[in-house]
Amino acid sequence: MSVCIKTVETKADLKAFVKFPLDLYKDCPHYVPNLYLDELSTLDETRNPMGKYSQNRKFLACKDGKVVGRVIAIINEIANRDWNHAEVRFGWMDFIDDKEVSKALIEAVIAYGKEHGMTQISGPLGFTDFDNEGCVVEGFDDISSFMLKYNYPYYGEHFEALGFGKANDWLEYRIYVPDAVPDKVSRAAALISERYNLHIRKVTKKVVRKENYGRKIFDLINRTYCKLYDFTIFPPDVIDYYVDTFLGVLDLKYVTLVEDADNKLIALAISMPSIAHAVKKGKGYLFPTGWWPLLKSMYIKHEDALELMLIAVDPEYQNRGVHAMLFNEIIPNLIEGGFKYGESNAEMESNAKVQNIWNLYRKEFKRRRRVFSKEI
Repeated sequence: MSVCIKTVETKADLKAFVKFPLDLYKDCPHYVPNLYLDELSTLDETRNPMGKYSQNRKFLACKDGKVVGRVIAIINEIANRDWNHAEVRFGWMDFIDDKEVSKALIEAVIAYGKEHGMTQISGPLGFTDFDNEGCVVEGFDDISSFMLKYNYPYYGEHFEALGFGKANDWLEYRIYVPDAVPDKVSRAAALISERYNLHIRKVTKKVVRKENYGRKIFDLINRTYCKLYDFTIFPPDVIDYYVDTFLGVLDLKYVTLVEDADNKLIALAISMPSIAHAVKKGKGYLFPTGWWPLLKSMYIKHEDALELMLIAVDPEYQNRGVHAMLFNEIIPNLIEGGFKYGESNAEMESNAKVQNIWNLYRKEFKRRRRVFSKEI
């Protein structure tokens, strides 16, 4: 039977869309699902403000009466404006190992893109860089982190068969926690602090609200990442959405900020104890029993890993060693907390500035993920 492509139109369709990978990966030891309720919120244009800055259409692929694939076609108006291209993105793409299915899904995205005047297709990408992006093409034998999604090895083979080429690669590392702050790091931290009159700032959730610190953090992220591949600048209402989302789950003990003499935020490191195994135990659901392993992991006994979500240093202070101040503060917290290693975020292959930071520590390569692209 041939593949049938169906547009997601009803709440039942959306639920089927979100549930599909939970079935596809139910026996995969390396896959960590997104939280089901979070996915519903992200994909609901009435709740996610990125709906005002993008257009999208969701598709399900069906065969023999069963859902066998899914994808979202996204036209990100901010990125298309800032990067001066006419790109339709494909995101949230999952499918069985059947090239007829992956071809039908991509053809649906291309048709949607052409309908809106697009000339290029790229993915996997999301509405913003905080969504899942990149297809794993190397490193399939380890569990993923919660923030970065795993996929089966055949995904990349399908994209190449469809004529896609490499647009950008990201690398992921496992960095082991040292027994103490390296002398080189502690000396550099003291020197940089004195030379540029910088200081560490720790904040509480009350301070974040009172001083509108969420906006300051995202303003720094925008300044730091705006020139990296296909980055989407966060508008104010999208910033507020993410602040509300993350403030509820982040332990601010593991958020480190650096300010200058005028208390301007110039660097930050955001991390969180991994909840990957806890979410996997709950299979992506909080109810009826998934809430307990998640609660236990967050507040009672954390996992061995810390997820290093992002590091940002104001362009004015890059190449000045400011990262030493961040890690001089972070490492003692990790040692005290009993963490064994940190899982890096996906870092651009060409971003030597970030990757050079890890050369000070024992590390191992974990995974490579790729965005594919082609003209349409």
